[in-house]
Amino acid sequence: MIYDYIVIGGGMAGASAAYELSAHGTVLVLETEKTAGYHATGRSAALFTRNYGGPVVRQINAASEAFFRSPPAGFCETPFLSPRGSLTVAAPGYEDALDSVLAMSEPGQEVCSIDPKEACEMVGFLRPDRVARAVYEANVADIDVASLHLAYLKGAKARGSVIMTNQPVTGLTYQSGVWRVQTSRDSFAAAKIINAAGAWADQVGALAGARKIGLVPKRRTGIIINAPEGTKCGALPAIDFAGGDAYIKPDATKLMASPGDATPTEPHDAWPDDMDIAVLVDWIQRETKIQVTKVESSWAGLRSFVADEAPVVGFDRDVPGFFWLAGQGGYGIMMAPALAVLTANLCVNSPESQAGSFVDAVSPDRLP
Repeated sequence: MIYDYIVIGGGMAGASAAYELSAHGTVLVLETEKTAGYHATGRSAALFTRNYGGPVVRQINAASEAFFRSPPAGFCETPFLSPRGSLTVAAPGYEDALDSVLAMSEPGQEVCSIDPKEACEMVGFLRPDRVARAVYEANVADIDVASLHLAYLKGAKARGSVIMTNQPVTGLTYQSGVWRVQTSRDSFAAAKIINAAGAWADQVGALAGARKIGLVPKRRTGIIINAPEGTKCGALPAIDFAGGDAYIKPDATKLMASPGDATPTEPHDAWPDDMDIAVLVDWIQRETKIQVTKVESSWAGLRSFVADEAPVVGFDRDVPGFFWLAGQGGYGIMMAPALAVLTANLCVNSPESQAGSFVDAVSPDRLP
């Protein structure tokens, strides 16, 4: 059988693309791991906010919002978004760092200055002497990443897509308008290849004979710790700390914390560095009232970027039928609905879409 599309990668990007493409043709998803979404998707604690990332990313986030707010009928059983809010605080000497956050405010997506005392009342474990200025964004929401990914996979299957795991791609050849895809176990054929391989996208591109897009995977560390006694985690906002990249986010009845690290690395099954964890714990205990007696769990994931930190979505300029869906960085979950629609529209030769205003900004043609 010759599929219309073979999607390489079953994470959020690949699953959402498969769902949209399966409305237009036959789709096969090939996932390297035993389960789809094992790497970046399975290690994401995503928030939805329009006011995050560079100008292109914010455009794409805006284009995704309607899907998150009103998914297609029958697509899911429960909402993907739940109210969270986001508080950003600045320690003495870093007050000016909040100017850029306030500048992102827009009607309906307001970012407002609040009194530091109010910020400390909102989050009881903040140290008043370490909060010189604060801003709050009410419309930030948690994304149920696992449910969203599962819904895309189920939706793709319901539309006829075939999803195979334990199928690492080892070879790609193109002849007479057909791609032959060799895995460690089988061989498949398709008219078009969708490269949604995450941190491994450049390696997959090399198998196809494409030039590298300059993808750089960067490690992000996370830990789970107990909240201080009496803390009502459900009522807490996500907390960013200006002047650095660290953040703390409620995770059920506990807290997830990250140093916001972005350490360049090679694609691999990422694991947390003990020194990063130790530095983070020390920072938490200096900057907040939290005393970390135990790290309940820790992990690391790879967020992959090209030079301008915008995603890469579109057909390769030199390799026929080879489509890039890569470089989503730390914004991939938020951008998935809009990028999946754009992928399908471009693949069926219909560039017009709700995302059309940023087609050129994410095209592989923009890269050197």
